[in-house]
Amino acid sequence: MQFKNHIAQNFSYSRAKNIGGKIVPTIVVLHDTAGRLEKFNSANYLLTAPRGVSVHFVVERDGTITQQVPTNRRAGHAGTSEYHGQKGCNNFSIGIEIVNPGRMTDAGGGRARTWFKETYNIVEAGIHFIQTQEHGAGWWMDYEPEQIAALEDLLHALFDYVPTLTDIVTHWYISPGRKVDTNPLFPLESLKARVLGRDDLQDEAANDASDLIEDKGEMVSIDVPNDTLNMRRWPSFNPNVIATIPDGVVVPVIRAGTFGDRPWLKVRYSGQEGWIVASHAAPTTHS
Repeated sequence: MQFKNHIAQNFSYSRAKNIGGKIVPTIVVLHDTAGRLEKFNSANYLLTAPRGVSVHFVVERDGTITQQVPTNRRAGHAGTSEYHGQKGCNNFSIGIEIVNPGRMTDAGGGRARTWFKETYNIVEAGIHFIQTQEHGAGWWMDYEPEQIAALEDLLHALFDYVPTLTDIVTHWYISPGRKVDTNPLFPLESLKARVLGRDDLQDEAANDASDLIEDKGEMVSIDVPNDTLNMRRWPSFNPNVIATIPDGVVVPVIRAGTFGDRPWLKVRYSGQEGWIVASHAAPTTHS
């Protein structure tokens, strides 16, 4: 692969023990290592990790990149997972681990503690308390600029080099409720826009994986007592909310599909089209 700048000087290849058979990758899955920050700590572990675990690339805090599995071979990075109705994402994805400690807890005294008992100064390490529906509540460490720059360069190279790639997703997107990486501070949407040059790929994929309902004239009433329901650009809980619909509002249904074992509806509201969770929409009659 050809890198655009000096980051190529910080690229190396070390062959992992756990390398599977040939695959045709269509997505890139981004992970946090949830390990120590020392350079090559996670990369060295992943080279010989147990239970078939492996990954294609590891991106260090300073932007150094290590490749461990060829891009056309299966790596064991995703576990139980599903992307738009396709289960077992290891069979069609490239996995990238980004060195980050993952969710932390308040250690007191202006410090946050990792699961492996190491603590960091909240201000100096760029740690923030954030709670989202996808991640829950926790203290999260920001990513280094050099790290994001290296990752962007790697993604550009992958999409230039692997013609079958179509999308960039996170581990929590393909394993909702089981995984929370990448963390809430990760600039997913801006990175995707820069690499892919468009932000509607997931919406197109969702349309392809759902059924057209609009011609049937189906309507639903939003059912969230004394609250509002998020309407999203595509059917996932990542930060893609485009509108909020008040309780009791009746909206037309455009499409219906199941994503991540959860039924979703694409509806029209306030001049926009977007996805809502079907469990919060009650069928209704209309004239």
